[in-house]
Amino acid sequence: MGRVTGEESLRPQSLMLTFLGDQVLGRDVCVYSGSVIDVFARAGIGEQATRSTLTRMVNRDLLRRQREGRRMYFGLTGRSEAVLRDGERRIWQTGAVNRHWDGTWTLLGFSLPESWQRQRHDLRSQLTWSGFGPLFNGLWIAPGEVDVSALVAELGLSAHVKVFRAHADAGTDIGQMIEETWELSDLAGSYEGFVRRWQPWEDALPEADEALVLRLRLQTEWLRIVRRDPRLPVKHLPDDWPAEQAEKTFRAVHDRLSPLARDASERLLDLVPARPQA
Repeated sequence: MGRVTGEESLRPQSLMLTFLGDQVLGRDVCVYSGSVIDVFARAGIGEQATRSTLTRMVNRDLLRRQREGRRMYFGLTGRSEAVLRDGERRIWQTGAVNRHWDGTWTLLGFSLPESWQRQRHDLRSQLTWSGFGPLFNGLWIAPGEVDVSALVAELGLSAHVKVFRAHADAGTDIGQMIEETWELSDLAGSYEGFVRRWQPWEDALPEADEALVLRLRLQTEWLRIVRRDPRLPVKHLPDDWPAEQAEKTFRAVHDRLSPLARDASERLLDLVPARPQA
């Protein structure tokens, strides 16, 4: 069976974060750079691109170096651990299907000076990432209770933003509101494409080394999709909404690949205990 390719190529840093979440998170270890280069080469990423990714992540405080003799090892920082824990929750706890919505919405209103185009762009980008959609021009909405205080403070916009919790009036057509506020067709297409690409692997059994790379790509692509999903209440989504089938495919393929991937990682990876940072 040929290589699985996503709708767009997966960035080396996204793959690296998945790799670290799989092999390093929660184990208090560091991984040898040569091991990373070896695994990424099997994923079609060249040595120079892998080394550049490691260096950039060190510079962004997403990795730390630890020298052992002539070898350089890489471990997590507090920042990367927080990013990876969030991804872990998003995949395994939050999930792709919101069946337990309590009717609460988070409303966020903002008013920025006309000249603040960059701040407006940054705020909208962060709100979209956090599951919000534009109800009206300066009023955005997200399902459930979403804490955006840290996001707003980091952008320096606390004085320009107001946040409320709300419930829709009985006469509100929530399904229509969702269709008008979020671009559901693109998201549905991503889920459907994921199923097409990965469902054949529910019954296939690759070689161990290939299984390690496939699982790396599987998790990276899945997290990229679910991070774009605002997790709208399933009872207000179309009856044929494809997230549930896509999640079943993800879990089935992950379970299929994991024993072989673990065998490969034990054979290919050089890990050492992480020393306390000075």
